[in-house]
Amino acid sequence: MKKPMKQLLVTLIVLVAINYGNQFYFKRFDLTHDKRYTLSETSMNIIEQIDSPLYVDVFLEGNFPADFKRLQIETRQLLEEFTAYNPNIIFQFVNPIEKEEERVAVMKQFYERGLQPLSVTVDNKGKQTQEVVFPWAVASYGDRSSKVGLLKNLMGASTEEKVISSVQHLEFAFAEAFHKIINEKQKKIAIIKGNGQLEDIFIADFLRTVRESYFIGPFTLDSVAKQQPTETLEALKKYDLAIIAKPTEAFSEEEKQVLDQYIINGGKTIWLIDNVNANYEDLYSEAGALLAHSNELNLTDMFFKYGIRMNPLLVKDEYAIPIKVATGEQGSQTQYQQFFWKFSPFIYPATTHPIVKNMEGIKFEFASPIELLKNDIQKTVLLTSSEYSKPVGTPTQISLDLLTEEVNPEDYAGKGLMPVAVLLEGSFKSMYENRILPFKDANFKSNGIENKMIVISDGDVIKNQIDKGVPLELGFDKWTNNLYGNKDFMMNCVNYLLDDTGLINIRSKDVDLPLLDKEKVYQNYTWAQLITIGLPIAIVFVFGLLFTYLRKRAYSK
Repeated sequence: MKKPMKQLLVTLIVLVAINYGNQFYFKRFDLTHDKRYTLSETSMNIIEQIDSPLYVDVFLEGNFPADFKRLQIETRQLLEEFTAYNPNIIFQFVNPIEKEEERVAVMKQFYERGLQPLSVTVDNKGKQTQEVVFPWAVASYGDRSSKVGLLKNLMGASTEEKVISSVQHLEFAFAEAFHKIINEKQKKIAIIKGNGQLEDIFIADFLRTVRESYFIGPFTLDSVAKQQPTETLEALKKYDLAIIAKPTEAFSEEEKQVLDQYIINGGKTIWLIDNVNANYEDLYSEAGALLAHSNELNLTDMFFKYGIRMNPLLVKDEYAIPIKVATGEQGSQTQYQQFFWKFSPFIYPATTHPIVKNMEGIKFEFASPIELLKNDIQKTVLLTSSEYSKPVGTPTQISLDLLTEEVNPEDYAGKGLMPVAVLLEGSFKSMYENRILPFKDANFKSNGIENKMIVISDGDVIKNQIDKGVPLELGFDKWTNNLYGNKDFMMNCVNYLLDDTGLINIRSKDVDLPLLDKEKVYQNYTWAQLITIGLPIAIVFVFGLLFTYLRKRAYSK
């Protein structure tokens, strides 16, 4: 009897010592081969700043397919990891439409908050039913809140593929939301005006989204014409990022010097440039054709100095977005048919750069190829046209007859993969180096500090559509009801240029979730049940019998 008591006492002492030691040393072990539950250093730095309760409501609850169950499980495990390091993070999973009588009112409320539900098909051995899923979460901290999209939209992808991409995106999505609501706005963004740029209503959704994290304001270069260019430059220097969205009027040399010196002094820029003048509105005119011609913006020499060139060409791509065209009438109804419009490339990112990694396809309209020139600036191609694309010279007439054009793969041999979005990083040199300045500037610099900019050869990438005077979500096409990745792409560009915390690098994390072959499961359904359900029960049963036998044998002596 003394020996068991001694063993019990030793065990209690060891347990007390371990628990006491846990107060001073905390360690979690991630045994997954892809380290999916190991939080990045950036995420750790963000959650360490949370010093009061941060509530996370996850609406991914209810009756939905196994793929969404996997997303639910991965979301729960990630939030448990956050909570393990900071107990101020409190989360719960709720079904917003659990009460049938409140279903309509709740769905309307969610729509108004921008939390669109998703209708999914539940397939159980050939029997299909429709269920509504809310793949969203809302994080709240004090009087601030931020929505978190849990499901990535990948056009043409299966639900399983969407879930895998979404799981890879989860840590970034939550870390970004936490960072947004626990930190005060600091960075400032200037929306450059005065050269025929897009009106605010056409970039309303982008402005609404970016305003959640940054201060934004319109900035017109009109004071340059009033002989106050140095004051204009000093005012622009107060902004961290300048966005030039689809200018249609040429820049004066004085305006270019202001922008040039803003860049030389460390100001970040996003250029969305239409180098060819072509509009859909003209295409849908009575003639059904448009004349595409060069859009002279007086920026060629500026971009040349920075290491790129945009020629007056258009990208014609077989991988294109669909458009609807009236093809006739049936009775009193106009009949529409979908065609792929080859001057609107549908571009899937092919690189692993954090800006575009794990991103859905992006919609372009009348894009131009970007030529990379040799200089000391590091150039990273973010987006390219497909292999089956080619440049088309301008001026040229473009008509709807193109929709029925027949082509061969040989027509595109060696002509595709043209850059349409490029990241430039390095120490830029002024385009006015060793030249007469348009205006005198005592603080003029020829060589800049380390800086970066992004050039996109299509101004419509940032443009949202309008429906009955109301701006739609950026990337949503009201004619086909397709949602493209333009919004995420633009936000990633902004975050990458302004992010000092390394948040964007979380996107580089890879998660390996093997796909389940449903056909094999259905073909061997009984065996699958026996292995996944019967085998564990049998093992526990055998273990119980063996344990009971050994225990009786030991104590019967």
